[in-house]
Amino acid sequence: MDRATCDVVVVGNGIIGLSTAFELSQRTTGLRIAVVGPPTREGAASVAAGAMLNCFGEATAATLGDPASIAKFAITRAALDAWPAWLDKLCDAADGTRARRSFRQGTFIVLGARATESTIGNFHAIRSVLATYDEPFEEVAPAEIKGIAPEVNSRPVRALHLPREGSIDAREVLALLERALTTSGVDIVPGTVEELVISDGRVRGVRLADGGTMSAPSVVVAAGSLTQRFIEQLPPGAVPLLLHGTGLAVLTRRHDTPGFDHVVRTPNQSGACGLHLVPLDERGHEYIGGTNLPSFLPSAGPSIGVSFNLLRRACEDFDHRLGYSRIDRWLVGRRPVTLDGFPLLGAAPSCRGLVFATGTYRDGFHSSPVIAPHIADVVLDRAVAHPHFDHFVPERPPIERTSVAAAIDEFVVHENDNAVMLGIRLPYCVDPDSIRGHYRRTAEDVYARMAEPVALPPEILNAVNNEPSECLRLLNPYLRAARERYGARIAPRTPQREAAAQ
Repeated sequence: MDRATCDVVVVGNGIIGLSTAFELSQRTTGLRIAVVGPPTREGAASVAAGAMLNCFGEATAATLGDPASIAKFAITRAALDAWPAWLDKLCDAADGTRARRSFRQGTFIVLGARATESTIGNFHAIRSVLATYDEPFEEVAPAEIKGIAPEVNSRPVRALHLPREGSIDAREVLALLERALTTSGVDIVPGTVEELVISDGRVRGVRLADGGTMSAPSVVVAAGSLTQRFIEQLPPGAVPLLLHGTGLAVLTRRHDTPGFDHVVRTPNQSGACGLHLVPLDERGHEYIGGTNLPSFLPSAGPSIGVSFNLLRRACEDFDHRLGYSRIDRWLVGRRPVTLDGFPLLGAAPSCRGLVFATGTYRDGFHSSPVIAPHIADVVLDRAVAHPHFDHFVPERPPIERTSVAAAIDEFVVHENDNAVMLGIRLPYCVDPDSIRGHYRRTAEDVYARMAEPVALPPEILNAVNNEPSECLRLLNPYLRAARERYGARIAPRTPQREAAAQ
């Protein structure tokens, strides 16, 4: 295929980009498709993923609290159903064999004795959402989980078993997709896209870092956390800002003790993902993760403190014998996270032929079997209704799932819980509310400096607080432009507001 000209260019060779290219290749014969991305995928979220195939296990107290959150959950729930058949489809296209070496079903969610307020709330939320959707689960005695051996003071007090959730090795799936694409005639181009080629209100192709160009009437931007450079080519304020959610994980190998048979994890906690351990094979290889640090600029990498706490908590909460495991490899990835925490999935009206498939935060790998067919429908202009995806069109104002006042309350809870989780201890003579007062003043100060205050998730608000000058330099012009483009901020829809209007 002539690389200079094709029908569709997919920018990004992570899980979303490769899955979208694969789905397109299966839909229409003769479609010239090229995927552009660096072979090393340095800093990409996909290569650092666990990857947990968790949907209900990711539920929080906010999961069913507003229409956009409900729609996002519906996508992850559909993906949970889709994974087995999707994996068969990939295997058939790649090499005709359906060997699923690392595919495991079964997840244990444990609630530790030292769990914080938000973690406990999320545990109850998981149980509630499971019951709401009649998803099979079982509450089990924590001591019955094979491999569990926490420190004495961190023993789990409750545990849930979710038989349909599980995991698969992300690196294995990426390799499977690449083989399937090669077999299907998709051109995998090693390189980096520097900018979109746009003229007369439509995309014409892409310009590469080496100076070359590729022409195409359709471009899918699935560039993960690097997508912001392409957002900046569109009208100011049209698309929410995209941040870098740096995550750290480690691949380990057991010394001489048996490990876990299934995923073991905590509920999501303190504005981040839950601590989790994913068994990778029968030889004692395991994946340990559970960090999430959004930032407006690419991070140089996790700190020593973050690394230390990840390993410390895994030993304390899951298995003290992990201290004997050998470290095979550290993994660092940057999740694509939007300002409002919701994905960007669909066509950009201000630039015909341009489609976004990014901003998936922690759900990209799990949701890829559902996102890819949707993006393929958009590219091929298929008249298919996707009500859940309508919330996440890329050109939109920030989605606010709550009020600014409630966002401040949430920030206070999460920051206080994070301090407790990291080991803060106060003497009896210090009122814990004084610490909460500090976090409240911090949040109020950040909002006072925002050009157009919008309700932000706690981890995004924390990103602004960590580097306020640099972040507000990027954030305030966007907020002003979004206000000018979309008009006055509309209070978010909530069950309470809808009931009052009826």
